[in-house]
Amino acid sequence: MPNMVVAVLPSLEKSQDVLSAWEAFGVTGVTILESIGLRKLRQLRAQRDDIPLFPSLRHLLEEEEYHQRTIFVVVDDAFDLEGLIRVTEKAVGGNFNAPDSGLLFVTPVTHVLGLWPHWTRERR
Repeated sequence: MPNMVVAVLPSLEKSQDVLSAWEAFGVTGVTILESIGLRKLRQLRAQRDDIPLFPSLRHLLEEEEYHQRTIFVVVDDAFDLEGLIRVTEKAVGGNFNAPDSGLLFVTPVTHVLGLWPHWTRERR
């Protein structure tokens, strides 16, 4: 069964490191999203009184230098998932248990359309 690997990374530098590690490991077809967590949103709201209750991410990013990224990829069931997790942990500085290291999770994908075999079969 294919899996989706999701990494929520607190800085642009860490996201670049993870993307480089994933690419070197043979992962392609990664999707990258700008994101913000609720804790950071509350911190921003506490600092500024002009932020609406549900601000757009674009508005926050235009006003604030904040570079959290959520990256994800779907890999086929033959892909070396444990190896990918290891290189991801190494790229964030050892593991995800350290403060401000981010979050990584893997979830099974029951249906996937458009997953080209050459995207994830280059390295196992």
